[in-house]
Amino acid sequence: MTDSTHIHTTTATPVLPLATEGATTSVDWPIGWPAALPDTGARGVLKFVPDDFVVDELPLALPQGEGEHIWLWVEKRGANTAWVAAELARYAGVRELDVGFAGLKDRYAVTRQWFSIYFPKGETPDFLALQHDEFRVLQQLRHNKKLRRGDLLGNHFELLIRAVEGPIEAIEANLTAIRDHGYPNYFGPQRFGHGGANVPQGIAMLRREIRVRNASKKGLYLSAVRSWLFNQVVAARVVAGDWTVPLEGEPLTASGTTTAPLWGRGRSLSTAQALAFEDAVLAPYTEVLDALEHSGLSQERRALVVKPERMSWQWQQADDQTPQLRVCFSLGAGYYATSLLQEVLAVSEPDRMLAVASDATAAGENT
Repeated sequence: MTDSTHIHTTTATPVLPLATEGATTSVDWPIGWPAALPDTGARGVLKFVPDDFVVDELPLALPQGEGEHIWLWVEKRGANTAWVAAELARYAGVRELDVGFAGLKDRYAVTRQWFSIYFPKGETPDFLALQHDEFRVLQQLRHNKKLRRGDLLGNHFELLIRAVEGPIEAIEANLTAIRDHGYPNYFGPQRFGHGGANVPQGIAMLRREIRVRNASKKGLYLSAVRSWLFNQVVAARVVAGDWTVPLEGEPLTASGTTTAPLWGRGRSLSTAQALAFEDAVLAPYTEVLDALEHSGLSQERRALVVKPERMSWQWQQADDQTPQLRVCFSLGAGYYATSLLQEVLAVSEPDRMLAVASDATAAGENT
């Protein structure tokens, strides 16, 4: 790491209210959703190189060896998922719509995931021979189904945080607490677009101040607003100190975890104390809630607590003798590694990240 390296700090700032009046709605970013664990005062550098952020998709099913679809296990480096899908379509001579994948992955990382290509007839292309600087095909098999968004169990992460500064004992204590008890299930900044821009754009769209014709972009905007409101409820539960304790009338997950609302059409799924709490938190956003109810989305609940699996960590030393922390864990689909790190230390990323918007979006992503 040279002295000329510029670092963009993404430390937390206070949660800001989402304006609901006037035509110039904006959200200052980054928004620092309140952490549940004690502040360690520690900091470090993430994604200095792509190999510092490694993600392996945990598939819902594996290809069986025969069928009309070609499944490819692909490793990409510094490339976005949609672009890789387009390159695979071009190589196979098929439409981009014929290429499927379970989730979008971060661009500035090393990620491995499955793609499917509808190819029922003709000589099967040899994708293992496909040479590209930004991705490579590791395995090629046939299957009888297309891979669709959300068709994954989750992701396994291996993260290297460089130049760690701060008390090791406090960092270890928070890592242990996360391993044993979990952390608040905030949607990560990837969910809201580069600089959080999808939130005000989504509100403007809901107010009909702007017209969005692209169905995919419309979905991203709706998801960003809905997720922002969810985070507001999670933040309030964290501040209240009862984010792991069910309120009266609160729907729980199958495993008994507390939940918060993903807003949409229909009556709230919570009652009694939980309903009163959520109504109070979301009261300033009545206009936005009403618009979401008419957007085609339905009321849902999302887990408020995430407990990572296979979590481990170890300390290393860089060539310049600075401490490095390697953290490994698995998360279910839709959960964010960045929200886990928020509970441990403040991370910074190289300036180049300012020009690279993450590709992790609503489609089951959790980086």
